[in-house]
Amino acid sequence: MQPAKQATIAQSETDRLRARAVWLYHVEGSTQNDIATQLGISRVMVVRLLADARRRNEVRVTVSAPLAELIELERRLETRFNIARVIIAPFADADEDPVKVIAAAAGNFISSQMKSGMTVGVGWGRTLYNTLPFITGETLDDFRVVSLLGGIAAARRFNPAEFAWQFAELFQGEGFLIPAPAVVDSAETKHALLERCGLSATFEMATKLDVALLSVGGITNLTTSYRTGYITEADRRSLIDAGAVGDVLYNFIDENGNLVPHDVNERVISVNLSILRRTAERVLISGGKEKRVAVRGAIKILNPTTFITDEQTAKALVS
Repeated sequence: MQPAKQATIAQSETDRLRARAVWLYHVEGSTQNDIATQLGISRVMVVRLLADARRRNEVRVTVSAPLAELIELERRLETRFNIARVIIAPFADADEDPVKVIAAAAGNFISSQMKSGMTVGVGWGRTLYNTLPFITGETLDDFRVVSLLGGIAAARRFNPAEFAWQFAELFQGEGFLIPAPAVVDSAETKHALLERCGLSATFEMATKLDVALLSVGGITNLTTSYRTGYITEADRRSLIDAGAVGDVLYNFIDENGNLVPHDVNERVISVNLSILRRTAERVLISGGKEKRVAVRGAIKILNPTTFITDEQTAKALVS
């Protein structure tokens, strides 16, 4: 990543932290210690952010920082869905694709969270793949990346294996893959692969993750899960008939976050969502007009600790 881009991303994160610290202190009446805990920074940093906001004339009767409206929206989402941290990327056009702005916000967040000694589970898809240019890599010790879904046979940018390897390389870590297709022809084939093909070690690692990075797939014929070829048009239509609104790791869910009764869910080779729900830090990264209902379902089934989305999706979720 170019130094200029790194500086821009770092400044954007500082602006967001400063605006949020000001909001918590002056609007919600939080103490500096409470703010430090909520934002995951030191009390000294909180003091500096508040002082900087005053110097910039961002503190008057109301918070004048341009992100104030988004901060209020973040707080509403946190409260409504019981999420510890919501990050909303500014995005004004409801009809455009928000993947890039979501990816930029997510890449910035991921860069600040990765530490030596971590085991990180990763999903796949266009949104996660687009975070890669926005992640500031560094050399971390004893850093492991576990792909949570079987691979895609054809070589594509959004292959789960490809994303996992590239993510691991950013931090000079080890990558662990599931050497099997994402979806197989029958539940019997799935169980045979799990029992006889040495997949148990990777699945065992997935029970001990520090962080899981996940996104949501839609159910239209333009989504990545459909375009890979594992889901046929007949599958897609019958999934919709069964109530599916989207998927997480090819696990198709309804709007209430329940797995739909469909044989695709019996044939997918992925880490069980109930296991991922027990991961300490669960980061859900997704948005877009066609995924709003699916995102709501994914929030319910995953109970994420961090949710990163775009402004229009956030407004739809609280409406």
